[in-house]
Amino acid sequence: MKIYHGTIISCDESDNIHSYLVEDKGRILFIGDSLPDRYNKESIIELGKKALIPSFADTHLHFSSFALFHSGINVSSARSNKEIIEQLRSYHVSNEKIIVGFGLSPHSVEEGKMISRVELDSVSLNLPVFLVKYDGHACVVNSELLKILPTEISEMRGFNAERGEMGQDAFFAVTDFVTNSISPILLIKNMIRAYDYMSKQGLGMFHTVSGVGFPGDLDVDLERWLARGIGSGIQTRLFFQTMDIPKVLKRKLPRIGGCFATALDGCFGSVDAALLAPYEGTDNRGVLYYSDDEIFDFCRKANRADLQIEVHAIGDAAFDQASRALDSALKDYPRKDHRHGIIHACLPTERGIDICAEQGIQLPMQPAFLNWPQEPSSYLRSILGEREAKLNPLSSLWKRGILLSGGSDAPCTTPDPISGIHWACNHPVPEEALTPLQALKMFTINGYKSSFDEKERGSLEEGKIADMVLLSGNPLEIGISDLKNLEVEETIYGGKPYRDRSPGALSSIGKGLISRSSI
Repeated sequence: MKIYHGTIISCDESDNIHSYLVEDKGRILFIGDSLPDRYNKESIIELGKKALIPSFADTHLHFSSFALFHSGINVSSARSNKEIIEQLRSYHVSNEKIIVGFGLSPHSVEEGKMISRVELDSVSLNLPVFLVKYDGHACVVNSELLKILPTEISEMRGFNAERGEMGQDAFFAVTDFVTNSISPILLIKNMIRAYDYMSKQGLGMFHTVSGVGFPGDLDVDLERWLARGIGSGIQTRLFFQTMDIPKVLKRKLPRIGGCFATALDGCFGSVDAALLAPYEGTDNRGVLYYSDDEIFDFCRKANRADLQIEVHAIGDAAFDQASRALDSALKDYPRKDHRHGIIHACLPTERGIDICAEQGIQLPMQPAFLNWPQEPSSYLRSILGEREAKLNPLSSLWKRGILLSGGSDAPCTTPDPISGIHWACNHPVPEEALTPLQALKMFTINGYKSSFDEKERGSLEEGKIADMVLLSGNPLEIGISDLKNLEVEETIYGGKPYRDRSPGALSSIGKGLISRSSI
């Protein structure tokens, strides 16, 4: 039994802040303002200036991709292409067949453009190189990789051999090719390291969107087996990125959607997020990957199969299409508690917002996009004009009663809930900022609600599982500009402090194959 005394932020429906919490055998026995007499003889853990909160949830990330890139080269902090070249030169090559990296951006380097194939070729690694753009929608490859790609990729939209840049359909095909070369054992080891990293960030649950071209959808199966077998305490909720509904039902998964095959448009970084009006100074409206008939048909079938649906929509045309498709599905086959969602929802329309509020469609959003060095506001203004000020209208959406949850879109940004909370409260448009308590709930209870997990986790209430985070300070008392300085001092799963598990890859998969725990 453990008794905590101090600032205990429940994140419950009544926004209670209590003074005492009693945990025993992994459950919360008591939470309140005065300790009952029956606990008077027990020792007490004094929190002092620290705060105890529920564990965080990250409701949108790409786990296999994050695990892969977290163990590879991250060039996000490079401020020149020359610096990226030096990172590659100093990279220690072990058993890789292909060198993978992440974080390219033309907006964060002094050259103002993406690194080129010729520049990558100047590094004599004698290995294929695959560097992915920060938004996860494009890449640059060297000549070694270019010459071993399947010939059909050269005919795809977005293929540029001269610069080595791959976008749109060509990018997805190259990604499929690269992931096919990754050893399953190496992938599992990378995943275990990623679990350890995310636990240290205070995450008690994450939603992964999976299915990025591994043979036989191996990444989906490895993730679900590992999630069941690793025993780390962190909860995994998996969305299968496919429109092939039978494949999801065969695996007895309750969710479908995400990005890739269920992305309705591109992104602002590649100027292919679908817009209702053209990008500034152009005739380009971006790309809608599916017709209304195609996405409406998918949503109706998935909804009739009682699956929870999420689709990627960044531009206003995509958000409008997503909201109409989900609305059509729910009118075709009404469900009271579906919790369908639109991921990102960066530029929502009024019509789409009305539909979300009426139909209970939830929005997994990424506040870290509000201060993204790889995609600065100056760039967004240059392509969107006045629409830049309408991006991510958190407070307006919150006031409409729409369920907002927080994610990182890792590896696009790091799985760091404190950073997400900070930027939700420090929105560049002040009237769209959330309060610290709202931001906390966005990354705790709302995340658990978005996957039907709120009965057991997400808030500190009697009877719930004691998944908690000890913060270095009280987020409700420090100034909003200091929220980013908070630290996770301890992550607690079922009443027990988390410690690196790093179990054997095969033993974890073996346990997962026989487990039937929820994912």
